[in-house]
Amino acid sequence: MNTNQDATSAFSHSVPGRAVVSTGHLSVGTPVVADLGYDVNDPYAVVAMFRTETQDVEWTFARDLLHDGLTEPTGDGDVHVWPCLDDEGRATVTIELCSDGGDALVQLPTLAVAAFVDQMYTAVPAGTESEHVDLDRLLAEIQAAENA
Repeated sequence: MNTNQDATSAFSHSVPGRAVVSTGHLSVGTPVVADLGYDVNDPYAVVAMFRTETQDVEWTFARDLLHDGLTEPTGDGDVHVWPCLDDEGRATVTIELCSDGGDALVQLPTLAVAAFVDQMYTAVPAGTESEHVDLDRLLAEIQAAENA
């Protein structure tokens, strides 16, 4: 697992995993690296870039999904997360991604995901997320999108 952090209070962890089920472009057993990213200026979200040898797919979802998914099944809609054991009995976190282009189940080592989650909740403790939202920036982005 690699960890990157810079002065902007954004950080990422690269976590090796594998696809275990796919109805899209991934094949079962395909090695996947999940670059899990967090920015304290967007405190509710995790950006996950799932990388294979042939493609990268980016998903943004609620940070609570990773936190809760360490210990219990969670998720509604396109992203579901739950604890599991892989076929060799190792603790993993399974992330299910559902889209019109296909579905995928990716397993990541629990300890690596837990380290990322711990860093997120150290940077922005639960219940303090709203203190980190830059409303002026958010409004400027909305206005720019409307004017585009």
